Amino acid sequence: MLELSIALPIKVQNGGLFISRGVGRHPARKLTSWEIIFVEKGTLTIQEENTLFEVKAGESLLLWPARRHVGTEDFPADLRFYWLHFEVEAQSSPLPHAFPVAIEQHCCVRDAQYVIALFRQFLSEQEKLQRSVALEMILLLILQQVSISSGYEDRADEAGAAMAWKAKQLIRTQFHLPLSTSQLAKALHCNADYLGRVFRRTFHLTLTEAIHRQRVRAAEKLLLNDSASLTEVATRCGFNDVGYFRQIFSKHTGLRPPSGNGGTVRSILIPGDHCP
Repeated sequence: MLELSIALPIKVQNGGLFISRGVGRHPARKLTSWEIIFVEKGTLTIQEENTLFEVKAGESLLLWPARRHVGTEDFPADLRFYWLHFEVEAQSSPLPHAFPVAIEQHCCVRDAQYVIALFRQFLSEQEKLQRSVALEMILLLILQQVSISSGYEDRADEAGAAMAWKAKQLIRTQFHLPLSTSQLAKALHCNADYLGRVFRRTFHLTLTEAIHRQRVRAAEKLLLNDSASLTEVATRCGFNDVGYFRQIFSKHTGLRPPSGNGGTVRSILIPGDHCP
């Protein structure tokens, strides 16, 4: 029989899963324990002393003992987050063969699904009548996941920006074709929601707005330099409907192309009532 004596540097108090009903906010309090929070869905807005945190889905927050924290906004209706209180045992000297674990106070977790699975396992273990050291073991795994996520958000931002630039290049070269967020995501082998999010973060506009801008630029050139019907200009720039083309053109330029029934359009742009 193998017998081991395990000394752990932490002690779990309790944990849980908070599911919002869209009312109330996090109470103001100052604890004697540490608290690790992981948001599964929605955004938790909380202030610790003078620092305000917006913890979004997939992010963790470490609240320190003896520091006052309070919710500054009502809980969003879609908010779900896990929480866990624990103590850190004082150590007079480092243990032999110990390795350091540095926990960022607020960070984006690399493997959110694994962290969620760990919290669920913790809650299941906590329900058992006989308490076991498994609670501390699971907490250590959670903290280790947060620790290895340090800097992950910066790397994710770089990868997202690169993906956004690829999407922009596709829009520049394929604006005349049927083009949508889902089609761009398929071409780039990524999730449509992710692509839309990183594109907006990089260029401060949506993919649809970027497509419209590129098509309107091309239409302006055709209207000024080419002899073509309005229907032909719209079609060549990726618009299947002339009325919709007029609407988008006016929105982005403050001008409207001349009306007509498919007649020839020379370099005529009529001021409209709408400015972007």
